[in-house]
Amino acid sequence: MAGSPVVMRVLASAFAVAERAGGIVRRVLHSGELGIVEKSGASDLQTKADRMVQRSIIASLSRSFPSITIIAEEDLPVEAVEEDLIESGQAEEVLQKACPAEYSTLREEELVVWVDPLDGTKEYTEGLLDHVTVLIGIAYQGKAVAGVINQPFYNYELGAGAALGRTLWGMLGLGGFGFKLQEVPEGRRIVTTTRSHSNKLVTECVQAMEPHEVIRVGGAGNKIIQLVEGKASAYVFASPGCKKWDTCAPEAILHAVGGRLTDILGCPYRYEADVQHMNSRGVLATLRDHDYYTQHVPPSVRQALSTN
Repeated sequence: MAGSPVVMRVLASAFAVAERAGGIVRRVLHSGELGIVEKSGASDLQTKADRMVQRSIIASLSRSFPSITIIAEEDLPVEAVEEDLIESGQAEEVLQKACPAEYSTLREEELVVWVDPLDGTKEYTEGLLDHVTVLIGIAYQGKAVAGVINQPFYNYELGAGAALGRTLWGMLGLGGFGFKLQEVPEGRRIVTTTRSHSNKLVTECVQAMEPHEVIRVGGAGNKIIQLVEGKASAYVFASPGCKKWDTCAPEAILHAVGGRLTDILGCPYRYEADVQHMNSRGVLATLRDHDYYTQHVPPSVRQALSTN
């Protein structure tokens, strides 16, 4: 809708673009030609899907909104993008929502979009497809205000005939959509954390939370889905490594349903265009009881990360 506020149109486009991106991710996998390259080691990979999706997202959003700032994970050369990668549609389910008053007059040039074209690349190459997401987050004045998470392989374990993929989205003042919000039962602590980037600090911090269960999965987007669907009560990652494009979209969706995402010390992250990309003090995300988790961060972890 041409008359919709800019932020709603950007969000509606991000939804449509993320759905196209999910299709690209599936298509590359089915082709059997992943085009894997190592960026900084065996745990930091890039595939053909990462490259194609990033080009698709940037070209699509830039064509519709030339004044927005887009920051994406992959360092790719500038080149022409094939028309079949361009998505010009907008999701009606987003446009039909009333824009929260505080965001109704935002201008394109005030928005910063953070893009992770394929969150969980290592898991993608290993066939752990339910870990994989596409992340598009929208920030205003340094705050994550809206986000889209596409799960390209949602339902893949159901086999042939199952409808693949889904898109979750949320906005501050509107709520979260595309999923059923659930919480872990009161009094039970289930911590989700990294499966491929663990170290002594991460392990020490997770154990200090006194969890009844620990779930190790890939992808920041996937971990936030664990929280909002009641599979985990906290996402704990006491280490640098996560970037702003990993957390912007998930943070917006989590905050839209009443949760919190901060650094491991409980301080918020900022998403202005000129901030450092690394979340240098780790990530702590919860749906409730955030203070419990920040208070249980060991002094050794606090000391190690407070210098970052």
